[in-house]
Amino acid sequence: MVKAIRIEETGGPEVLKYVDVEVGEPGPGQVRLKQTAVGLNYIDVYHRTGLYPVQPPLVIGLEAAGEVVATGEGVSDLKPGDRVAYASPPLGAYAEERLIAADRVVKLPDSIDDQTAAAMMLQGMTVEYLIRRTYQVKAGDTVLWHAAAGGVGLMACQWLKHLGATVIGTAGSPEKMALAKAHGADHVINYREENYVEKVKEITGGKGVPVVYDGVGKDTWEGSLDCLKPRGLMVSFGNASGAVPPVNLGILSAKGSLYVTRPTLMTYTASREDLVESAGAVMDVVGKGIVKIEVNQTYPLSEAEQAHRDLEGRKTTGSTVLLP
Repeated sequence: MVKAIRIEETGGPEVLKYVDVEVGEPGPGQVRLKQTAVGLNYIDVYHRTGLYPVQPPLVIGLEAAGEVVATGEGVSDLKPGDRVAYASPPLGAYAEERLIAADRVVKLPDSIDDQTAAAMMLQGMTVEYLIRRTYQVKAGDTVLWHAAAGGVGLMACQWLKHLGATVIGTAGSPEKMALAKAHGADHVINYREENYVEKVKEITGGKGVPVVYDGVGKDTWEGSLDCLKPRGLMVSFGNASGAVPPVNLGILSAKGSLYVTRPTLMTYTASREDLVESAGAVMDVVGKGIVKIEVNQTYPLSEAEQAHRDLEGRKTTGSTVLLP
């Protein structure tokens, strides 16, 4: 038996229970992992609350790093002792050990430690697909990134600066503003005290930006549209403040023939080829020091409930890792 965090029903952080679970032998195409670090992400909250539908009882979590301890039939490119990481379904990362399809994990280079790996995969690949594929950011572009001091935001600020973009970030406190600025944001707006739409228009000389990256959701939806230039792209990739309500598509024409997309990492890494390319791009920028991963909080796996409370209470910055 090994320990894991399982939910018997959806709900608040209190539904996260530290329990014993059975982990069998790997089947064809699977590996068994002994996990050393588990990434905490806001999508875990969506699964725990049922915002993204799940079928309890189950172990939640999408991201971790660890070591292969056994391989199933047909697995030829991995062997016991290999260090690997992943950020893919099915859920089950909040555990000391687990089974997972071998084609969903990638080998880790010696230059990247386990905690960094667990913190960089889901958030790093999210940044990768958003800025390289959903909208291909070019040198000279000005972009607006909400929640710039979060784990995804801090990685994005660094990577965007490397690409030559001007980064406008939003944050909710002077401390978080300073953090975003230190990681490459050119302008940071305190959304609690300033009208970010007016500030974006001021920064861009009234033109607006070609793309807004919004992981906040309901609270920033309308304002984000007003920050876009005509034919700009609204990238809604998260719901930290709640889901965006139903939208009258006519608002997009009224505000300048705007585009909207609601992408997910799972679609952008669905094929093995896309997964390897995305993870490779993340490992490249992290390995070269272009993007520095800030693991600012760690919790024992058994304290996942408190980690969720702190994440939802906006008490965390950068990345958070659970330690089995």
